[in-house]
Amino acid sequence: MLTATQLTNLRLGTLKTAVTDWEHMVRRLRVLATGEGEGAGGINAAQLKSRAEAANWKGVNATVGKSFVTKTASEFDDVVTEAESVLAILRDAHTAFTKHKADLNAAIDDVAKSNIYIDGKGQAHASVPSGGAAGADAKIHTPSEAELDAAQARVTRILWEAHEDDRIAARALRRFAKHGYDFSDQGVTGLKDADRQQGKADAEYWAKKIEKGDVKDWSDAELARYNAALKDQRDNPGFTETLATELGAKGTLQFWRDIAAPPGGAVEGDRAKLLAQVQDNLSMTLANASHSDSPAMEAWKKDVIAAGGKPFPVDPAVPMGPNGFQVMSSLMHKGKFDSDFLHDYGSAMLKYERNYPGAPGVAWRDTTDLDYPPTGNPNDPVAGFMDGLGHNPEASLEFFNGSTGQGDDKLRNWDYLVGHGKEAREWPVDDEGKPMGYDNLGHALESATLGYPYDDKDPSIPPMKTEAQIQAREERLDLVSKVVDNYKSADLIDKQPGIRDSLANIGAGHIDSLNYSMADWGSSGELGDRDGLFNSDQRHLRDLGESNTANFLRALGSDKESYDTVSSAQQMYGSSLMAAQGNHHDAAIDAGLHSVAMHGMLDQARSEAIGEQFADEEKARNKELEKQGEWRNFFAGAAVGVTVGVASEIIVPAGAAAAIAVPLAFETAGGAAETHMATQTIDWLDENEYNNDQKAAEGIQKAKQDGQHNAMTPLLNYAKEHDMTPSEVRRLTIDARGVYNDGGEYTDTDDVRGW
Repeated sequence: MLTATQLTNLRLGTLKTAVTDWEHMVRRLRVLATGEGEGAGGINAAQLKSRAEAANWKGVNATVGKSFVTKTASEFDDVVTEAESVLAILRDAHTAFTKHKADLNAAIDDVAKSNIYIDGKGQAHASVPSGGAAGADAKIHTPSEAELDAAQARVTRILWEAHEDDRIAARALRRFAKHGYDFSDQGVTGLKDADRQQGKADAEYWAKKIEKGDVKDWSDAELARYNAALKDQRDNPGFTETLATELGAKGTLQFWRDIAAPPGGAVEGDRAKLLAQVQDNLSMTLANASHSDSPAMEAWKKDVIAAGGKPFPVDPAVPMGPNGFQVMSSLMHKGKFDSDFLHDYGSAMLKYERNYPGAPGVAWRDTTDLDYPPTGNPNDPVAGFMDGLGHNPEASLEFFNGSTGQGDDKLRNWDYLVGHGKEAREWPVDDEGKPMGYDNLGHALESATLGYPYDDKDPSIPPMKTEAQIQAREERLDLVSKVVDNYKSADLIDKQPGIRDSLANIGAGHIDSLNYSMADWGSSGELGDRDGLFNSDQRHLRDLGESNTANFLRALGSDKESYDTVSSAQQMYGSSLMAAQGNHHDAAIDAGLHSVAMHGMLDQARSEAIGEQFADEEKARNKELEKQGEWRNFFAGAAVGVTVGVASEIIVPAGAAAAIAVPLAFETAGGAAETHMATQTIDWLDENEYNNDQKAAEGIQKAKQDGQHNAMTPLLNYAKEHDMTPSEVRRLTIDARGVYNDGGEYTDTDDVRGW
């Protein structure tokens, strides 16, 4: 890949000169070939060919001479075609590299403002000036890990795009220079066209190799070459569609079955690591191909579904092996597949499973390991399909609203996949009887409710400008309402291991509607102008029900990681809700107090969970309470803006466990209505010992104080920005203490337990 130094030092003037020279060359060659253009008037190849064909040739010249002259004349057309192709490539390359160089320089300048330095290789480093260099009164910013990761991702993306354009241009130019005197009539119109042609040629080459049927014997070097081709071309329709259609549906499935699980079982060691890359890149390749609506690809998609119930053995003489659904679903963990294909495929798969005699596990009895690295899941195709939905929000939302079966047997996909009771799906279990696949289900629910892929590294809340966008928002909220209503106890969540993280992300991504739902105590919302305070009409919020919301938050608050995620989102949103009130002092205070109450709910739920879990283990209890407070001391630059009355240092756990687009209560200067956060946990306390002495007691008290401080931060920032008097701050604190305790009562279950 190109380095940052190579791109910033690129001499674009030389490339521009080459473009100009080839423009002159094309004009001169066109005159020689056709007689058209500036400088025309002399003999040209077209005239020579016309005269040769009209002449009365005799003897040997009637065949040899005439053929030579007409063929030579025709070569001028090919020369022009190649010259125009070279010009198109050079021109596109100049345009592309001008943009890449400008983008890189802009990125370097932008991240430098956050004290981040990009070295010659394109690596991001913190570069914090000394106090003396910055000035005695200057506030020195130390970039967070999240900022460094974002800077690195931005620069890496620019360098990768530049590398791709360089690779395509170089290969195209080498092709034209390969035969000095044998010109081709197959030209290109630019880099995009060259990329398509190169991809098609590569796909045809690899399809022929695969069709030989010896993929099980491929060396690691050959497999690595194939993986490199997939990686370079996985977003190139010329490659992806050609590879899929040349292999055909059955050939595609048989290939992965053969190479992933050859005779002798799953692969291990370095080859297994290589296969993990191949699986990801092949998945993205097929996902890209699925968006083509050509007759050949439409046939491929239908044939894949038709092969769903058929076995794919290693040895045709022993017709046993995973069926088509199992193989195809193992290739759905990456990439965004076409929505219609996902709908048709998923519906056919669930129909096959529901109609198969016995439990769902019987339908997928073959446990051949097709995933790398191994997931431990006994080849459940529904799990892989859920990840496919997790990368296509529109298809995921549609699928959960769909159904399978007919008549009395008809059942909503939501009820079958998420629900409970005898009609719901029995997810497979591991050797210890623990259900598997719920993490994949969570991925699908995330994309359906949040409107972006569950693993999006730079998520953004979908816009809500057009009627169609608003309708999509309402449909997502319909599903959120089902999620909140369904997952309202920690016990239920824990019975679906792996889904909790996704539920926390859903809660964080819809923290605005959760707040709105908890602002109608005693049906006071209408008289208290709840809609105005939260701007519900413009923000398109949904009342999810006070009881359901409280139970959902209690269930999430009971776990450390999900508590961190939702509590962090709450502070972001609460601060922005205050800022959104502008100069309306009373409304801003009301917004802040409401946020304090929400924190009280979450903190009480977390404290109860710790108390239950460690009631007889005081040492562990002290440690967990201490950790609950300590994570709050990490700061990230989630700026809500001091210009609207709220200080910018919002306390958010730093790190990159999960990127979430948290909705804000107002439009930012850039037009976005969200900010990003990530969650992390800390384990530094493992290095310390605690006991039931005064130190431990002080640690518990400190954790409580940190929780209260976190809840009060937006209010105190507001008070400082608006020069509130000490008396006003004291009254504000009394009010905040009251609503914080009131919020805790929502999630306090002492009466239920009889404590």
